[in-house]
Amino acid sequence: MNAIASPAAEGQHDRVTFEELGDLPYADALRAYDGPWKPAETYDAIHVDGGTVTAIEAARARFLECAFTRVTVDGGTLRRARLSDVWLREARLVAVDLAESEWLDATLLDCVLAGTEAYGSDLRRVVFRGGKLDAVNFRDAALTDVRFENCVLRGVDLSAATLERVSFPGCRLSEVDLTGVALKKVDLRGAELDLVGGHESLRGAVITTVQLLDLAPALARSLGITVRDD
Repeated sequence: MNAIASPAAEGQHDRVTFEELGDLPYADALRAYDGPWKPAETYDAIHVDGGTVTAIEAARARFLECAFTRVTVDGGTLRRARLSDVWLREARLVAVDLAESEWLDATLLDCVLAGTEAYGSDLRRVVFRGGKLDAVNFRDAALTDVRFENCVLRGVDLSAATLERVSFPGCRLSEVDLTGVALKKVDLRGAELDLVGGHESLRGAVITTVQLLDLAPALARSLGITVRDD
């Protein structure tokens, strides 16, 4: 069985991440599926593999023990959808509306989220590994026990979001906005930090001495501190 227990950040619990489709506890129950997609529908134990789903219409749908591999979802809506025990590998979600969606015990391996609206969403016990999040809107979202591992986060908006027991080992955060974010036991160690806002909101984060020195000028500006040596 190819499964890895992700090391827990401070306050987090270890969580086993399955690396291969066949290792999933529900692998034998999966059935191939390529549509149709309907709002408020329940999708149980489906496997979507390859191809492109254009303008998906599955708002308020429920996905339970489902797998998505090498598929591109191009546009459409999953607004207020509920996804529990879902597993995605090499999937691409492009300009998809995921606002106010709920994710529980989800794994995303080498996935790409681009131009995705996920404001007001609720993510619990979710692992992102080896993927890229580009211009993803997490405003007012709640992330609890979420792990971003070896990911690139570029232009991600986390303003006014709530993050609890979230970690970013090996990640590169580029132009990430933390304005008004609420952090509790958030572990930023091991991440490359390039923040466009929210330096004053880092209370509740764990960082290294090197990261502190890198952030010092921006922290001083955000606090109205003038540093002069003359």
